[in-house]
Amino acid sequence: MDLLVVGASGFLGGEVCRRAVAAGHRVVGTYHSTAVAVPGAASRRLDVTDRAAVRALLTGVRPDAVVSTPYRFDDWAVTADGAGHVASAAAEVGARLVHLSSDAVHAGRPEPYPDAAVPTPVYPYGAAKAAAETAVRAVDPGALLVRTSLILGEGSKQIQRCRDALVGRATLFSDEIRCPVDVGDLAAAVLELLPTDLAGPLNVAGPDEVSRADVGRLLARRLGVDPAGLRTTTTVAAGLFRPIEVRLDSARAAGLLRTRLRGVAELFG
Repeated sequence: MDLLVVGASGFLGGEVCRRAVAAGHRVVGTYHSTAVAVPGAASRRLDVTDRAAVRALLTGVRPDAVVSTPYRFDDWAVTADGAGHVASAAAEVGARLVHLSSDAVHAGRPEPYPDAAVPTPVYPYGAAKAAAETAVRAVDPGALLVRTSLILGEGSKQIQRCRDALVGRATLFSDEIRCPVDVGDLAAAVLELLPTDLAGPLNVAGPDEVSRADVGRLLARRLGVDPAGLRTTTTVAAGLFRPIEVRLDSARAAGLLRTRLRGVAELFG
């Protein structure tokens, strides 16, 4: 399979590239400022906000499939418009598209969100991810939208923040409930889903419902560090307005996949 990974210089994109190369696929990965450093994968610079550039790259590479992961937390043009540009170009060349979305599209509630839950964003990043989903589905109804949660793994921003919180350099929220997933599990799941005809939103996250502070405590236990010094707060105390309890029901994905989506307790066990 000829695979294009848009956003391959990112944490998840890089892992998708590595696993795809190992599986024998021909891989091209895109980057914006830092070149992709994955042995066996070709590297192309791409600004996803440039519609013409996206179209030119897709037309030149003509991949069988595209994994689209571009986002920038505070940049609507990258997160929303960029996703639409990739979807449009992928549809034009007839490529299978798997678009990576986020639990940030939801407002938060005590009950888990099923796959088909309609987005209810309450802050700019969530709104951008929801807009990206709308653009992708409008252009390519056959695209798969993988909604995921906190992505963990050595080198992830979340793990680094936990390490910083254990030494007093960062603070973790005790009221933001998520369903963390290992980057390797998620990348393997994405590659497994590529040859299917699944379309629309699919939750792909871990089974454990934990706070960011809980993740820090679990990491401390694995490292043999006393978690008593972990710095924590709440979003309210920090003056932030963003989703609190966002639980993804990934039962459908777990039943479809050979890849096992491990919970954070097992990952840090």
